[in-house]
Amino acid sequence: MTGEWTAARGPARPEGMATPTIVVAHGAGAGMRHPFLVGFTEAVADEGVSSLRFNFSYTEAGRRMPDRPPAAIAAWRAAMQAASARSSGPVWAAGKSFGGRMATMAVAEGMPAAGIVLLGYPLHPPGRPEKIRDEHLYGITVPMLFLQGRNDTFATGTLLDHVVSRIGSNARLDWIEGGDHSFAIAGARRPADVNGASLAPRVAAYVRAH
Repeated sequence: MTGEWTAARGPARPEGMATPTIVVAHGAGAGMRHPFLVGFTEAVADEGVSSLRFNFSYTEAGRRMPDRPPAAIAAWRAAMQAASARSSGPVWAAGKSFGGRMATMAVAEGMPAAGIVLLGYPLHPPGRPEKIRDEHLYGITVPMLFLQGRNDTFATGTLLDHVVSRIGSNARLDWIEGGDHSFAIAGARRPADVNGASLAPRVAAYVRAH
């Protein structure tokens, strides 16, 4: 597993309070050095949260087809173990799209995590709202934060509202008004790193609160 660590550099935490870490997985079509993820992890570092970005094995091998769940979950377990060995605080799992979905599957299968952050959960393929990918979510009991663009074609209508409500009080959904699956907002013309960085305050606040 290849990973890149970004240490927290935000305001000092109260004495005796450990620094949280989030492990961040990329989406299906981009690796850990995509500007969105770099911008996000740099910004959460400024908020006092460390991070570890990593690549799935198909990305390392230069393949375009994403790993099947068993291989992706194995990569997740390795990344979480690496982060836990380095961090003195709680370790969260976070991911963009495919990476977040694989994180939820790993946790549902028993991977330890303090919580999960989902940056654009792919609830269904675009144009296929009948193909909902939600069955494994309802057994997860750790805190879960869903950040979703209101115009995301991977989660249309009120489908995700219903899913999060059904998960229960450990799940929270924050809609990003005007955002698409990459959290780009029409007319804003923001670069990808800024789109990623814009989510950091919400994520850091949620992690600190739990």
